[in-house]
Amino acid sequence: MNSPAEPTDGRRTAPAGAGPSPGSARPDADDRRAVTGKRRIAFAAYADEDRMPGLLVLLRSLALTNPAVCEDFLVLHPGLPDSAFDDVRRLHPRLVPRTAESRLDVFRETGYDTVIALGPGMVVLGPLLPLLTLRTGVAAVPQPGTGGGRTVRDEGLLVIQRQDVADAAPDLSAGGGGAALDRALTEAGLLEPLASPYDFPAERLYDDMPVPESTVVLHFGEDSTPSAPAREARERYELDDAAFRAAYCALPGPKHPELLLHCALPFPEGGRAPVDLVRQVAEVHRQQGRYEEAVTLLTAAVADRPDLPRCHETLGISLMALSRHEEAEAHLLLATVSPDFAARAYGQLARLAWLLGRDEDAHAYAREGLDADPADGNCHAWYVRTRPAPPAADPAPAGGQLAHVALFADGQENAGDKVLPEAVRMCFGPDTGPARWHERSVHRLVDEPGLEELNARRGIVVGGGGLFLPDTAPNSNSGWQWNIPGDVLARITAPLAVFAVGYNVFDGQRYRRERFAASLRALVEKSAFFGLRNQGSVDRVRELLPAELRERVRYQPCPTTVARHLDPGPDDDALRDDTVLVNCAYDRAGLRFGHDYGHFLAETAAAVRAVGERAEVRYAAHMPADEKFVHDLRREHGIALPVEPLYLFSNDRIRELYRRTRLVIGMRGHAGMIPFGCGTPIISLVSHPKLAYFLSDIDRPDWGVSVHDRSLGARLAERAAAVLDDHRAAVADVHGRQEHLWSVTRANLAELRDLFGLPDPLPGGPRVPGPRTADAARGLHLPDTRTK
Repeated sequence: MNSPAEPTDGRRTAPAGAGPSPGSARPDADDRRAVTGKRRIAFAAYADEDRMPGLLVLLRSLALTNPAVCEDFLVLHPGLPDSAFDDVRRLHPRLVPRTAESRLDVFRETGYDTVIALGPGMVVLGPLLPLLTLRTGVAAVPQPGTGGGRTVRDEGLLVIQRQDVADAAPDLSAGGGGAALDRALTEAGLLEPLASPYDFPAERLYDDMPVPESTVVLHFGEDSTPSAPAREARERYELDDAAFRAAYCALPGPKHPELLLHCALPFPEGGRAPVDLVRQVAEVHRQQGRYEEAVTLLTAAVADRPDLPRCHETLGISLMALSRHEEAEAHLLLATVSPDFAARAYGQLARLAWLLGRDEDAHAYAREGLDADPADGNCHAWYVRTRPAPPAADPAPAGGQLAHVALFADGQENAGDKVLPEAVRMCFGPDTGPARWHERSVHRLVDEPGLEELNARRGIVVGGGGLFLPDTAPNSNSGWQWNIPGDVLARITAPLAVFAVGYNVFDGQRYRRERFAASLRALVEKSAFFGLRNQGSVDRVRELLPAELRERVRYQPCPTTVARHLDPGPDDDALRDDTVLVNCAYDRAGLRFGHDYGHFLAETAAAVRAVGERAEVRYAAHMPADEKFVHDLRREHGIALPVEPLYLFSNDRIRELYRRTRLVIGMRGHAGMIPFGCGTPIISLVSHPKLAYFLSDIDRPDWGVSVHDRSLGARLAERAAAVLDDHRAAVADVHGRQEHLWSVTRANLAELRDLFGLPDPLPGGPRVPGPRTADAARGLHLPDTRTK
């Protein structure tokens, strides 16, 4: 967690010898890898004092040839003083020094799942990304040995999968090097041969022989006399710190955010850094939630420079996140002068005006954006959303309504976020329309008129959904999605209930907790009811609260998980279609998949083929972006899946689709919770902690498989087969798992009934699903022509 004393230029300071803990996320990141199964990856090298200059060359070459890669770098050493690493720390932001007996300590337990062992005699000349995707054994380049054979060298490049070493050869670190290492790897069946470019010996090059263009790692032996071109390849990376930093910052293409900040900051005093570099650094700050730093950098960069539209756009978005709306609007307007950025900037202006309740201005900005680019999807969405609505014929009395603060999806937005608000309202009775409910988007600023609207209602329900997420509609008023200033929250007088909200931070996601924690405390103090949708969220939120408030945080399952009791449908297994639905998600793909997306796609392709022999496999897209899976699957593995565009469906049709299928294999939270609530068996593709949290709540953790699981395809196929082979038992298990969730929900609703002065929303006890006609499901796979 960042502290107020940290430098505002983005460079963290650390005590001598400090570095990230083994396999840890960064200090301001949320680390839940134990839940998601995400791999912990590190580079490693052994260096004594004499080899330190070689280590510096290695690190420079690694950064300059792989600018988008920045994993922990484990430096094994024989007990060097901490000062020995000062020069190394200036080159890499994630250094982890560790005392070791020898280089073979890379085979010991290091806290990492995958270790790529390099050496100070190596120079990286090409991309190492293929090594980061390896998943099995110990990969190495067998080198020519005595007697015409080939052997694994002690100092050679190794890609070590800790799980395999622990299972098959736990004593490798004590077995000696050379032939002993080679023999141990071979006997254990661990050796995975790599192509020679990944560890090319420089001694093979003599006189003026050039370095082969395919060389990825050039390896200099201690006594080798390489060719002049080989020496030149190494000398390219014998740079001083200033030259190295300048070379890195000047590289084209994507750069890793941490490496960019490490190399770019602090900017040189007395000189002016290149504007594009300032913008890149500010964009990293913005993406990582450090909006103040982004604003500080860009304000200086754009002073008296209206001709920098990209900078003004980033500055405007950052100011909006700080709730400095007037300044944000001014800079976004400056960004519209460029035809290349006008539509994008007008889309942000429309969002800004809408957040402030200026719907007419938002509509006008969206129209300007469409004039600049008629194909801009964001401007089109804002244009439709802000069209004047016809006045209500007979507005309902405010005192008889509940105010509902939530994320209300529309257009082609997330299907789960369309079903969820209605499910929340169904908990309080069958009337989910405007006569009973006053709708207010969680993202719109609660100003004085907004406060009056809320207080005029008989109560306020906030939720459900993963609203505790810092980077969706960021604002400085709360630090999470409800855009309500602290002084306004304090003046709420209507009974306030937080209902089925989730802590939705991704594994490894960075955010600053100070503002969120302060707002959270005030929210818990103000709320008469504070229920979170899974026990994992309850635990995470309690960690951020003082002891005296923790017990006020309770468990309230997402209402989509008890849909059978809120909207009974047919339970006859014979009425189901012979289909299996698959869903994937791609928002924040780097946090979801890490380096394992190719592995995930290949394993899922194998599972789809296996499941396809038992049932028709179709794809359930909750958003248009979800369809990337279908395109990638067809391109990479030749498998075509029909798509169900749930983002175009009505809520009834979404529930009916999930009710009628036999199994759902889903990655989105509501691609598991909605079908589960409809009584359909699920298998969760765990790429976010919330999926594991839900499965833990229903005591079925085996219903989830990590997207990083090495046997993902086989596990999915096996579990899907078990469900399909005894489907009635699987459905009965789902029904049984629902009973606890329904019991908790019923008890909480009884309390909320008293809080809001409502009649029992579910008189006569639980609603028991019973047989009903299946006519509504006819034409389910045809375009939805019903009025929306």
